[in-house]
Amino acid sequence: MSDSSDAHHVVIVGAGFGGLEVAHRLAGTPVRITVIDQRNHHLFQPLLYQVATASLATSEIAWPVRHLLRKRKEVTTLLAVVTGIDSEDGKVLLEDGGVVAYDTLVLATGARHAYFGHDEWEPYAPGLKTLEDATTIRRRILLSFEQAERETDPERRAALLTFVIVGGGPTGVELAGTIAELAHDNLREEFRHIDTRKARIILIEAGPRILPGFVEDLSTYAHAALERLGVEIQLGRPVSECTGNGVVVDGRRLSAKVILWAAGVRASPAADWLGVPADRANRVKGSRT
Repeated sequence: MSDSSDAHHVVIVGAGFGGLEVAHRLAGTPVRITVIDQRNHHLFQPLLYQVATASLATSEIAWPVRHLLRKRKEVTTLLAVVTGIDSEDGKVLLEDGGVVAYDTLVLATGARHAYFGHDEWEPYAPGLKTLEDATTIRRRILLSFEQAERETDPERRAALLTFVIVGGGPTGVELAGTIAELAHDNLREEFRHIDTRKARIILIEAGPRILPGFVEDLSTYAHAALERLGVEIQLGRPVSECTGNGVVVDGRRLSAKVILWAAGVRASPAADWLGVPADRANRVKGSRT
């Protein structure tokens, strides 16, 4: 295959599952490909919660993009942040002022967590979409146990041993179950002044059931399984406030030093780059999810 500059140029923005699948499907075609991502690794996102709860190391779910594409001589990988698209001239605009011309553009830029108009909650309730998110959450969880070990005030100790997960979708369910296993099994013999089995893991879902996107039987099964692990599930109670000291649910304040956000997602700014209509979650209108 020729990789000459006159070959049809496909630019793929995003080296996640979608972007790499496109590159894979184009193997053997007469094109040259440029993959652009703001991180130099591909992330197996379904297992992020295990990194966040100290079950897996980061290296077990992340692989260098260049390494994955090393045998594809027609593929160039660029580490860069995309800030816009000039669709009239066929150019991708980069944060450092650079541009990448394309003949065909593929946007596979993924999503971030959404706070439903309360972005000020993010410092207190981090979401879980990136490797950086996972290591931040892991540090918060483990430090909370460490601080509880030294805390002598019963109320402050109880807050340090309370873990609130907002959102009962797949990520929230996975986090709640794994934190419960961490507290009730994995850590129970490692501390001298606290009983980690007394930690409260509280899963809050605004809707009538957890896993609302799945069939009801699976939701019921997951609910029972979490309760067997000791997870407290609160349904039909949206969070109205997040602070460094806890959350407000149904007008009641719940003290907690670790709050994790798994309640919603927002698409990348791709719609803004293209200047096309988008819905409240920033998804291009008329697109299929």
